[in-house]
Amino acid sequence: MKNPLLDMVEKRKAGIHCGIPSFCCANKLVIEAILDQAKRFDDTVLIEATSNQVNQNRGYTGMTPFEFRDFVYEIADKIHFSHEKIIIGGDHMGPLPWADLPAAEAMEQAEILVRDCVRAGYQKIHLDTSMHLGDDPTDRPMDDAVIAERGAVLYRICEEEFQNVLKADPSAIHPVYVIGSEVPVPGGAQGAEDTVEVTTPERFEQVLLAYHQKFARLGLSDAWVHIIAMVVQPGVEFGNREICHYDRFRAHDLCQKLRKYPNIVFEGHSTDYQSPAKLREMVEDGIAIIKVGPALTFALREALFALSRIEEELIPNPGARANFVELLEQHMLRAPKSWERYYCGSDFEKSLDRKYSFSDRCRYYLADEEISEAVEKLFRNLSGVAIPLGMLHQYMPLQYIKVRDRKLPMDPRELVKDSVVSLVEDYNYAVKYNYVTGGIFVR
Repeated sequence: MKNPLLDMVEKRKAGIHCGIPSFCCANKLVIEAILDQAKRFDDTVLIEATSNQVNQNRGYTGMTPFEFRDFVYEIADKIHFSHEKIIIGGDHMGPLPWADLPAAEAMEQAEILVRDCVRAGYQKIHLDTSMHLGDDPTDRPMDDAVIAERGAVLYRICEEEFQNVLKADPSAIHPVYVIGSEVPVPGGAQGAEDTVEVTTPERFEQVLLAYHQKFARLGLSDAWVHIIAMVVQPGVEFGNREICHYDRFRAHDLCQKLRKYPNIVFEGHSTDYQSPAKLREMVEDGIAIIKVGPALTFALREALFALSRIEEELIPNPGARANFVELLEQHMLRAPKSWERYYCGSDFEKSLDRKYSFSDRCRYYLADEEISEAVEKLFRNLSGVAIPLGMLHQYMPLQYIKVRDRKLPMDPRELVKDSVVSLVEDYNYAVKYNYVTGGIFVR
C-alpha cells in the first residue's frame, strides 16, 4: 500500500491545495476528540509522539513506541475508527533524550528507538539529529555535515528494519521521513520574542545539500523517494505569554525557493495558537505539514477550568466537588520538575503561568492517577445536575452555540472534547480546499 503522505505531495505538485495537521499529543481525551472529528469527515489523521514522550525507556508518558501505537488504536477501537485511517508518527526521533551521553552512546540509543518505531508500524518519522551530544564541541553551532551524517545513519537503520517488517507483512506501508536541522524546541520556546529569525533560502539549500552529499556517500541516493519534508523555521513560535504570528512576507523568499524542489514540502513546528487564516497561508506557501501540540491540551485545560467554575456554582458542598483546579495546582507545586525551569518572575507570575501559559506545562500532570480521577469526578458531578444554558453561555460560549443548535449534547465529557474539536477545525480549514469553520471568525 502507498503511504498517504506521498499522495499529499503528489496533489500539491498538481497544484491542488492540501496539507495535513500533525497532532502531537498523548492525552486520551484529546486523541478521542481528534478521532471523533476525523470520523465525521472520513479523514486520515496523523498522530505523533516525540522521543521525549515515547521511547524504549518509556519516556515521560511511560510508553514505548509499541505501547503508544496500541494506546492510540485502543482509543480508535472505542469509537469504531479504522486503524487504516491513522498515521502514527515519531517526532524528534533521534538522540535527543540521551543528548548528555557521548555521541556514540547517544546514537546507539537513537538507533534502537528508530528501529522500534519502524517495527511498530510508524509511517512517518522525523529524523532529528540537530542537537549537541555529550562530547560534541559546544563553542560553535553543530556542523551540518555531522547532523546530516547522523541523520543518514538513522535512515539506513530504518530502511534495514523495514525490510524485516516486509518479510512478516508484505502489505506493510513504507514509512516516509522528515529531515532538517533548524528544529524548534519541542513544546515551544521558554520565551518568544515578537519575531523569530526565518530560515534563509541560502540556509535551506545549504542544509539540503549537506543531506544529499551524506546520503550519496553512504549509497542511499534512493532515499529521496521516501523523504517528503524538511523542517524549517518559517517565523512561528510561542512562549509562555507570547505568540509569534506567521508573516508570509517575511517567509516569502524561503517559500519561493521551495518551488525548486517539488518532491518535498516544509514541515512547520510550533504552529500552536496561530489563527486559522495564518495556518492556511502557511499551507498555501508550502508549509504543508503543520504540527500542533501544547495548544491541544491548552484547549482541554481551558474547558476543564470552565467546567470547574460551573461545578462551583452547581455543587454547593465544597467537599463533594472534584476541585480540579486546586488539585492540579497542588500537584504542580509538589512536583515542580516539569515547569520550574520554564516559568520565571514573581511567585504570582509563576502561579499564573502554571494555569495559563501557552507552553502548557500542566499537560505533564494530566495523566496522574489522582488528576485523572478528579476529571472523572467532575464529569460525574455535572452529569448529575442540569447546567443552565445561560451558565454554559457564560463559561463555554463556543459550546453553547452548538448545544443551542442541538449539534452537541449537554454532556460534560462531550463539552470538553468539543473544545479540542474547535481547535482541530482551525487546522482542517488550513489544509482542506474550500473548507469553512465557524471558529475562523472568533479565533
